[in-house]
Amino acid sequence: MEKIKMTTPLVEMDGDEMTRVLWKLIKEELLLPYVDLNTEYYDLGLVHRNETNDQVTVDSAEATKKYGVAVKCATITPNAARVKEYDLKEMYKSPNGTIRAILDGTVFRAPIIVKGVEPYVKTWKKPITIARHAYGDVYKASEMKIPAAGKAELVYTDEQGNESRELIHNFKGAGIIQGMHNLNDSIENFARSCFNFALETKQDLWFATKDTISKKYDHTFKDIFQDIYDKDYADKFKEAGIEYFYTLIDDAVARVIRSEGGYIWACKNYDGDVMSDMVATAFGSLSMMTSVLVSPQGYYEYEAAHGTVQRHYYKHLKGEETSTNPIATIFAWTGALRKRGELDSLPELSKFADTLEKACIKTVEDGKMTKDLALITTLGNPVTLNTQGFIKAVKETLESLL
Repeated sequence: MEKIKMTTPLVEMDGDEMTRVLWKLIKEELLLPYVDLNTEYYDLGLVHRNETNDQVTVDSAEATKKYGVAVKCATITPNAARVKEYDLKEMYKSPNGTIRAILDGTVFRAPIIVKGVEPYVKTWKKPITIARHAYGDVYKASEMKIPAAGKAELVYTDEQGNESRELIHNFKGAGIIQGMHNLNDSIENFARSCFNFALETKQDLWFATKDTISKKYDHTFKDIFQDIYDKDYADKFKEAGIEYFYTLIDDAVARVIRSEGGYIWACKNYDGDVMSDMVATAFGSLSMMTSVLVSPQGYYEYEAAHGTVQRHYYKHLKGEETSTNPIATIFAWTGALRKRGELDSLPELSKFADTLEKACIKTVEDGKMTKDLALITTLGNPVTLNTQGFIKAVKETLESLL
């Protein structure tokens, strides 16, 4: 077939460790033979982030604003061990946190459903989409180690120099503190993104925080959601036959486990980070979850919900065989290509993305899969393939579907 032409570039954000290896294989085997890829490339690998003092991360986010659609590989968020391992100048913040702060959107994460990979929660029959607020909280927090006895306070100084203070704690000895923030505008954008997505997909929307404990911070989230819903969305939800309701985060967890799925669960940033991994794993595999950041300005950034698969990468460096599941990373590419096709009126590009996704699912349902799925599948006698073998099997299926 003739290669599909692209007009507007995709912003391509390369990443780290095993997912960086997958990134290259996916492009070489599943994309470049069929699509004349047009991307603006940014290397978000930790080595290059260190070389640029993390400016490359900011540049990639600004490029996403320019072109509208990005696809991102998983990246390392360094801890103390990584600072030493990579000889970093500093302990850089999460690249995802930086990008999300600049784009100010909502992250929607949903599991990829395939026959033969059954949810661990037996009541789940339909996908559960996690809507994760993508700004602030612990990801933009300021932290301090308290060395000895003393008083810690929250201090706000207005533009006229007037101060307001809240006691955090009177320390009798060493400890730690953390200061988080959020913005009403960002919370409003989060709410509207969730309500719009619920209407588009005809799914109920749940929202959960811990307002009984956090009577100002979390309660503000609750109030903003309710005000916007009552003012702009209540009638639309009623007409669509869907429901919005708020509950406490612990009650939501209990409801989720008892439910059959088929709804959107909106969470604050940290809750969404944790719960999306829980939902992905409980549906079968963390490597089977899609993730897209959608900003109210119309920017889209697609990625896999999982990390860099460090353990497999160390095996890869030793020349040992790995069986790493690339499906979520493939779906990051297909999501971005589909959206690029929609925005640029290139139906053949969107159709290719759909076909590649079908090829991934059909390959697994035909009994060919990576080790993580082979260990949990209900299909009889699955064929367990290594990383390269599975991608080649997907390519064979793709060829048969094109």
